[in-house]
Amino acid sequence: MKRKKIVAGNWKMNGTYDDACKLTSEIVAMAKDELNGNTVVILAPPFPFIPTVNKLTEQTNIKISAQNCSSENSGAFTGEVSAAMIASCGAAYVIIGHSERRTIFKEQDDLLLKKVQMALANNLSVIFCIGETKEQREQAIHFKVAEEQLNNSIFKLSADEFSKCIIAYEPVWAIGTGLTATPAQAQEMHHYIRGCIAKSFTPQVAEQCSLLYGGSCNESNAAELFALEDIDGGLIGGASLKSRSFVNIIKSMKD
Repeated sequence: MKRKKIVAGNWKMNGTYDDACKLTSEIVAMAKDELNGNTVVILAPPFPFIPTVNKLTEQTNIKISAQNCSSENSGAFTGEVSAAMIASCGAAYVIIGHSERRTIFKEQDDLLLKKVQMALANNLSVIFCIGETKEQREQAIHFKVAEEQLNNSIFKLSADEFSKCIIAYEPVWAIGTGLTATPAQAQEMHHYIRGCIAKSFTPQVAEQCSLLYGGSCNESNAAELFALEDIDGGLIGGASLKSRSFVNIIKSMKD
């Protein structure tokens, strides 16, 4: 089975309601032809905008993702948003383990696994993020870090559960810094991750898992990155907030 090609836009904590409507409408209008292709396009707006973005994209193939979810199903957890709530608003995906959740909010692997399990229990597919810091890269332990993050979390799932997950590799040192892993560095890590999946599950499971690059991917480097053997798309940050840039990234994906 051919792996899904995916371009996902993570809007993070940016924009107002009006901004979200304008950005979504522009993407839908500009990418009309591309949205009928084989590339899966995902938008991840802030929580309050999910129902509106879902409504604005309902006549397209665009899928909606949340940027995070609670590890709990319901209850006295002020300010939290459950996977059930997210699913009920029309989202099909949720991003879990983003480097900003790991570094700023100190989320650990055991908590992330609980979030993944909660998402899957509510029929949400998961975009699971892993990656090393600048210090870890400089210490040449980046492969070890990535494998441990996987072993301590989604590699504890069954093969069927894991099949509903996408992995996004985020070199933390390349997020919001303007730095980007070289194509060789990106391919090397994605190839290593695919090998880890094969070792924990089967080569067939590894071959079917979509792996995304999530470190300052933009319209100038997307085509080169997406052409690499083990990179199946991108988790796009800042460039996803500019409709023309995001659509150009979508267009750079070759079927």
